[in-house]
Amino acid sequence: MEGLVSNIEAIDWNKIDADMHEKGYAVVPKFLSGILCEVLKNLYKNPKGYRKTVVMERYRFGLGEYKYFDYPLPRTIQTLREHIYPKLVPIANLWMKALKIDKQFPIAFNELQQQCRDNNQLKPTALILKYGKGGFNTLHQDLYGDVYFPLQTVLFLNEPDVDFKGGEFVLTQQIPRAQSKVTVLQPKKGDMLIFTTNFRPVKGAKGYYRVNMKHGVSELHSGERHTIGIIFHDAIS
Repeated sequence: MEGLVSNIEAIDWNKIDADMHEKGYAVVPKFLSGILCEVLKNLYKNPKGYRKTVVMERYRFGLGEYKYFDYPLPRTIQTLREHIYPKLVPIANLWMKALKIDKQFPIAFNELQQQCRDNNQLKPTALILKYGKGGFNTLHQDLYGDVYFPLQTVLFLNEPDVDFKGGEFVLTQQIPRAQSKVTVLQPKKGDMLIFTTNFRPVKGAKGYYRVNMKHGVSELHSGERHTIGIIFHDAIS
């Protein structure tokens, strides 16, 4: 996993910081190699290692399927959680301060996990998602309990317009007393997207105010699309 840690350290985190403050999301291009994308994508075929499989249409979440990994997580997933989280903490804590929320997140990932355990949030939330033709994911937020970290990531394992068509990543901003803003993204295979879990601060004439955000996936027109979601807090038992 040394190569993966090196990739994390090589990211221009100052640019990520600027993008997150400006837009609420940031794209890290070519974060994963093509080989690692295939390795991660093949995890979907493994019948073991998952705590739950969700068929989206049963719950009106969309059309597609996703699986929550179980502890112990695959080494790659665990490494990503442990080493990306500390890079995002300064952004999260600055957001809390800007919005005058009495909350500061610990630098160490294991301390966040302890907070989750203390609140009976014991189930891992990292997941792998698969969409086929017609698949989509309705707008949502990944909270899972009272303890939640306000940033998360998604890894894209297929090449758009080659492996699939459509299936764009959609972000919405619910601006107070105004119409919602929609952002549509189509990261490439191996890219990592960092985005807000549920809200972000936006500076107005009288200081910062809170803008709520949701995310989803538009309908696939053809092919298959796989992603891995890295959520840093755990789910309530």
